Amino acid sequence: MINFKKIRYKNFLSTGNHFTEIDFQQHHTNLIIGTNGAGKSTMLDALTFGLFNKPFRKINKPQLVNTTNERECVVEIEFTVNNKEYLVRRGIKPNVFDIEVNGVPLHKEADDRSNQRILEENILKVNYKSFTQIVILGSSTFVPFMQLTTSNRREVIEDLLDIRIFSAMNGLIKDQIRVRRDQVKSLELKKDTLKDKMKMQQNFIEELENRGNANIDSNNEKISKLDEELVAYMKQNAVLEEDIHRYTKEQEEVTGAADKLSKLNNLKGKLSQKVSTITKEHKFFTENTVCPTCTQEIEEEFRVNRISDAQNKAKELKDGYAELEKTIKSEQERERQFIALSQEITKLTHGISQNNTRISLNQRQIRDLEHEIQTITSNLQNRNTEHEKLEEFRENLQKTIEDLSDKKQEIVHYDFAYSLLKDDGVKTKIIKKYLPFINQQVNRYLQMMDFYINFKLDGEFNETVESPIHEHFSYSSFSEGEKMRIDLSLLFTWREVARLKNSVNTNLLIMDEVFDSSLDGFGTEEFLKIIRYVIKDANIFVISHKTDLHDKFESVLKFDKVKGFSTMVS
Repeated sequence: MINFKKIRYKNFLSTGNHFTEIDFQQHHTNLIIGTNGAGKSTMLDALTFGLFNKPFRKINKPQLVNTTNERECVVEIEFTVNNKEYLVRRGIKPNVFDIEVNGVPLHKEADDRSNQRILEENILKVNYKSFTQIVILGSSTFVPFMQLTTSNRREVIEDLLDIRIFSAMNGLIKDQIRVRRDQVKSLELKKDTLKDKMKMQQNFIEELENRGNANIDSNNEKISKLDEELVAYMKQNAVLEEDIHRYTKEQEEVTGAADKLSKLNNLKGKLSQKVSTITKEHKFFTENTVCPTCTQEIEEEFRVNRISDAQNKAKELKDGYAELEKTIKSEQERERQFIALSQEITKLTHGISQNNTRISLNQRQIRDLEHEIQTITSNLQNRNTEHEKLEEFRENLQKTIEDLSDKKQEIVHYDFAYSLLKDDGVKTKIIKKYLPFINQQVNRYLQMMDFYINFKLDGEFNETVESPIHEHFSYSSFSEGEKMRIDLSLLFTWREVARLKNSVNTNLLIMDEVFDSSLDGFGTEEFLKIIRYVIKDANIFVISHKTDLHDKFESVLKFDKVKGFSTMVS
């Protein structure tokens, strides 16, 4: 049970810089009065702001700070839960949120959001919506139970019956189902991967054992063939080198023919020039007896001698020229032989080069084949290791299959639990168990207020109303005064349920302006009887404009504006 003791607030709305303190435990029934704007409803906003960081009325948080002082807006609430003393302090400008348990600060290192969750879930065990349904009635911003949506009605009932834990558990189970399904997917993938690895490993071992030796034999045959080719190429190179040696010697014999031929051709040119000169001289002296230049007669003896000398020289030159021609032809033949031998040597050298390339290729192929043989031999020697790998894959596969089976079984169990904890499961059964009591209490309080109808809530929290006048009626069909009676009856019933479950049971009951609009005089009298004589386990605060109710309450708290600030004057 939440036992509220005190509330203090300053610089909150129209309240000034001095704490306004209200004792929740001093009297059973309390009347709060005051003119409009005097601050009589400020306590409601301070209470919900302090506990839930949310004012009761539709007011933005920055507007909660007193506009005159503009700082140090603070609300302090004292209460007990399970014999533990709690103090909640919340403020604006500066922002403050402290929780003390038996005078010791709670989780000061945690952030405000975490502390708020601790306050609602672990200490109060009630949220804003449910708190207002069992503690507060009235005000224009308040939404009565019958005006809530179906889902919100369910939340209130689940809080009262202390079964919201099932929803939390269901959420956790849903998360576990999702985690397990992700694990199943991962294990299925792992299983398939291990199967593939086993198959590849088996194929590898089969290849290793069945074809290893065959590959070695095949490679050895290839190596033998390559060796034979190597020997053949080397023999060919030996023959070619002998031919080159022979041709080189032959070439040495005709070496220099080109130079000699060049010299002979040069000499032949000079002889040709001399022959031409002598021929011209012979022709001149044969054809001329008088010098054509000076016109003098040439001596006959001189002319004859010159002709004779020219003839003799011509004969010598002719013989020399013929010998020279013979020599030139000989050297030309030697030059031709030299060129032919050079070409043959080049051809033979090219053949040796091709054979050397083939030899290098064969040697590389032999090395590759020998390396492959070495690898195959090593693998054959290490085949036990490969069998061990295969066995490791097999063991991992078996374990994976077992883990997969376990996870699938866990999903089955979680699915079953999830189905039980859904709204139409255990929670609905518990709610249906309490519905007769709830309906009985509601009608009991309605009768106390002389409102004789048969009001029932079903499992979906929809109402059925029967009256002597109308067989089928609904909440929305009633007048505002009749709706107020139903709202009060539900409020009192929720408190009865909370008291029985000891979940969100509290000593505090606040009603805002319930006398001022909807309840007529007769309804007011019946209501006062209920809060005085029936609701005995609560400290009740009624906020009203009416001033003729003083004698109906044990205590009267009056609020007024003093120097512009809301002040409790009595």
